[in-house]
Amino acid sequence: MRSATGPMRPRALLRRLRPRTLRGRLALIAVVSIAVWVAVLTAVFQGLLTSQLNSQADELLRTRATATAATISSSPDGALTVNDPADDSALDVGVWIYQGDQAVERPTASRTLQSTADRLAGGPAGFSRSTGPAPARLYVLPVLADDRRVGTVVAAVEPDGAQHTGEIALTAAAALGALLLAGVYLVTRAVVGGALRPVAAMSAQAAAWSAADTTRRFGTTRRPAELSALAGNLDELLDRLAAVLRHEQQLTAELSHELRTPLARITAETDWLQARPRDAAERQAAHTAIAEGAARMRDICETLLSQARDGATAGGAAGEVPGRCLLTPLLVTLADRSAQDFPDAPPVRVSDGDARAAAGVAAPIVERILTPLLDNARRYARESVTVECVVRPGSVVVVIRDDGPGVPEGVGEAVFEPGRRGDPEDGHDGAGLGLALARRLARAAGGDLTLGRPPIGAGACFEVSLPTG
Repeated sequence: MRSATGPMRPRALLRRLRPRTLRGRLALIAVVSIAVWVAVLTAVFQGLLTSQLNSQADELLRTRATATAATISSSPDGALTVNDPADDSALDVGVWIYQGDQAVERPTASRTLQSTADRLAGGPAGFSRSTGPAPARLYVLPVLADDRRVGTVVAAVEPDGAQHTGEIALTAAAALGALLLAGVYLVTRAVVGGALRPVAAMSAQAAAWSAADTTRRFGTTRRPAELSALAGNLDELLDRLAAVLRHEQQLTAELSHELRTPLARITAETDWLQARPRDAAERQAAHTAIAEGAARMRDICETLLSQARDGATAGGAAGEVPGRCLLTPLLVTLADRSAQDFPDAPPVRVSDGDARAAAGVAAPIVERILTPLLDNARRYARESVTVECVVRPGSVVVVIRDDGPGVPEGVGEAVFEPGRRGDPEDGHDGAGLGLALARRLARAAGGDLTLGRPPIGAGACFEVSLPTG
């Protein structure tokens, strides 16, 4: 069983040491990248320096050995004679002269270097290196007389000068690398922090606007390309948020509008029951009316909330509402209900049509689309309201006409805007949301609601097109 206090794994240790901020991570990435590059450059520089120092040492060894060999002469019996020049101090430094394997001249050197020179005596020409904690470079030069080898010159260079120069260069490179990395880290943090500061400010501003004022936008103010793209994305996000808020507000207003009629009926029936004692039949009729109003309110709530959920699931795109219904029986039912709700209004007449005409939309949705149109038609009609079902290729159209004053000239399509009423002075207390709701439901179902050609003389005409079942 592993101890809780045991050593951490390298991956876990790296996760703990990793900076938590983006600025710190970018600075760390920059430092690591520069560190790798500095290490590569340092290795290359060290290799080049070492090669150059070795080349200089080899040239020095060759010069010393050649100069020393020039001072050596050989007698006929093979004995070597060293002719010392006037200034031979440079030749005596690290130079051995051998006749066979016996040293004729031997400089002062360490025991290891002396052993190496003795081992190389009589060997082939070339460069070599001694072993030990401070290896020296050596050069072997055979001494020839009449094309025969009579002796050997071994020259050596102690590593002190070259090694010291290399160590100084390596230390200087490491120090400069450390200073460079520290500077890169600080500069990168400062630059990244400055670059991210506008992003943080825009993010905070967008959060403040989303909470307090969704109408504010960043707009097209001149900014760097990256910040312009961010501003555009934040503006789109605020637009979608504002659209969601407007949708919620509109849904609340539509619920209030649609529930007003059945709620008024329930309230009226309740007041009528409480006004004075009623007999059993009257109480039963009132209770039935209240139950029907409550059921209608329930259906309205379920329909609108279902449509809102479907719209949110579809991402705001108009999608086909599942379901199917026969239109003619539904139109007759709506006409009968309208006659009960508005007994003093002109009657609704459903024209004979194709009894098999079906819409590919659920009946509750069709009812919610047509109810505001029928209510408006009965409210403004003088003598009659006509509903007709027309089958067209790929769609079925419900045409609702009345002989009222019609849509005022100049209003046109604006009559479908939420809160817009054709004539605010017409005497009724509508909020101007019924037609907007009907059009939105029709379009969500894959159809549309448009103004049609009005009847001859006067009146209004609305056409609801729905996909065929």
